Amino acid sequence: MPLAPLLLALLASLAAAVHPGCMSGQGTAGECHRLDTADRATCVDLHLRTCADAMYNHTAFPTPLEHRSWEAVESSPEYMLLGVLHFLLEGQCNPDLRLLGCAVLAPRCQGGHVRRPCRHVCENLREACKPAFDAIDMAWPYFLDCAHYFAQEEEGCYDPLEQLRGDLDVEEVLPSGLPSTFIRFAHHPYAQMVRVLKRTAVRCPQVAKTYSIGRSFDGKDLLVIEFSGRPGQHELMEPEVKLIGNIHGNEVAGREMLIYLAQYLCSEYLLGNPRIQRLINTTRIHLLPSMNPDGYEVAAAEGAGYNGWTSGRQNAQNLDLNRNFPDLTSEYYRLASTRGVRTDHIPISEYYWWGKVAPETKAIMKWIQTTPFVLSASLHGGDLVVSYPFDFSKNPHEKKMFSPTPDEKMFKLLARSYADVHPMMMDRSENRCGGNFLKRGSIINGADWYSFTGGMSDFNYLHTNCFEITVELGCVKFPPEEALYGLWQHNKEPLLNFLEMVHRGIKGVVMDKYGKPVKNARVSVKGIRHDVTTAPDGDYWRLLPPGSHIVIAQAPGYSKVMKRVTIPLRMKRAGRVDFILQPLVMGPKKFLPGHQKAVSGSQDPLREPTEPDLEPPRTRRQPAADGSKPWWWSYFTSLSPYKPRWLLKY
Repeated sequence: MPLAPLLLALLASLAAAVHPGCMSGQGTAGECHRLDTADRATCVDLHLRTCADAMYNHTAFPTPLEHRSWEAVESSPEYMLLGVLHFLLEGQCNPDLRLLGCAVLAPRCQGGHVRRPCRHVCENLREACKPAFDAIDMAWPYFLDCAHYFAQEEEGCYDPLEQLRGDLDVEEVLPSGLPSTFIRFAHHPYAQMVRVLKRTAVRCPQVAKTYSIGRSFDGKDLLVIEFSGRPGQHELMEPEVKLIGNIHGNEVAGREMLIYLAQYLCSEYLLGNPRIQRLINTTRIHLLPSMNPDGYEVAAAEGAGYNGWTSGRQNAQNLDLNRNFPDLTSEYYRLASTRGVRTDHIPISEYYWWGKVAPETKAIMKWIQTTPFVLSASLHGGDLVVSYPFDFSKNPHEKKMFSPTPDEKMFKLLARSYADVHPMMMDRSENRCGGNFLKRGSIINGADWYSFTGGMSDFNYLHTNCFEITVELGCVKFPPEEALYGLWQHNKEPLLNFLEMVHRGIKGVVMDKYGKPVKNARVSVKGIRHDVTTAPDGDYWRLLPPGSHIVIAQAPGYSKVMKRVTIPLRMKRAGRVDFILQPLVMGPKKFLPGHQKAVSGSQDPLREPTEPDLEPPRTRRQPAADGSKPWWWSYFTSLSPYKPRWLLKY
């Protein structure tokens, strides 16, 4: 072979090595030719385990990354990355990223032509998922370069994530002759649950909307249906309440109750039920039927009546989601012993993020940090009782110990609002399910029942303005279908009564002398060591029991304003109490005593953060001075001789 052609071939191979994924047949300037959708190709069966659930069955060689055999693909660091992204990103953006990567590593071949995935799909996913890569100091993979390996719609591209919606968008057809208000009292698998919620939102578009707060570890949407006079937006002084079911996958009654409740609210609103119309027009209601859809699938596979006490309880990472939240209760007990220190809106310790945090837990935390929830209930199964915070004992060595919050009176009222109208909880037989709680009125302080840490209710109360109770709906965790209608009849009125409790106490707006809202102002009640803060519009809600209270509003740079309010015994609508704060004229700025006095390095919750305090400290970590690699680097170098330096950010 002459020297010049040999040298050119050598330079071409070097160029391909410098630019991973460069296609054969480079131009005269050395640029890469991208695989064209019109290129002829020989389609072969797709044989990649990681891509087994792709929406197509045939691919072609060479691939856009110049792999010419299955062995080359499977031994590549790109393919290895797709197999472990699920764990590296702790379930975030799964399975979306994997399917998107498969569309490049094993391109779709159809009718003798290779089709490229759509660029807009890649761009949308990159925008949503890049923060997850930043959180582990990993660069966005080069083979997911949206401009290089993806095509525009006019070029005949396809959506590789279309199957994730699959039959979820398919309209569920009701049996002929049944009215649109018909509720099917049966268990709802995930796809069916999504269809019912979306169908309900379509029936009541003026007051209902569905949205996702995130994904489970196995990639299922955590779907919420919202009811409000203006769905999708917060209205001034309209309180927000949430109901969450199925935090434990095998405790399914709450999941079904919320699916039925969504349909009931829609139907009754359309039928002109004045109670339901008033509730929806004055309240923003969020229903999350399943916080743990992955665990539910495990439990449902065994079936009602055959499910064990724990099978499917955890999520797909084998984590108990109601033990996975930050332990702020221990920090509360420490702070409470110090006079003059804030014991509310406690920040999350940086050490929490070094443990295993489920994507479901992260989604809930982000949800409650970005929505001004006032009230919440978590629906469980396994007993028949309503419990309220604290769930963690003030003496960590005591398994059962009465451990009240500063809002003990209000929490008891909230618990009783459910239990007192539940026919089975009020049944006087001690031999029934939950009969051991009869003398307590079927309510109990959580830690006095059994103590545990990392619970969702304690976190709600200590990190935000939200008051959350826990409702145990029955002794059978996965009841048979024939029991569901009876459960609905027992719980319909308690659910509605509890939702209406969000209107107890006081509400109002905190503003300056010019009428401008003061966000993150602090609203205190004398004698209750737990403050609430104002929303971005300056509005606030303070759940309070009947009686006389001295309420104080204050914010950095303003003088305090104090008012005495009296809440009548039978008052069912929150009284409006507005505050106008006057700026401090003389002297240095006075900042409120907060956690910075007791917790070194903690963020003052009254100062508006630039981002929600949700991501672990490693999201802001800079490269080490000694040039050491991220913690995940050794995994790739140990499995392959090819070092994927394209994953390094620095």
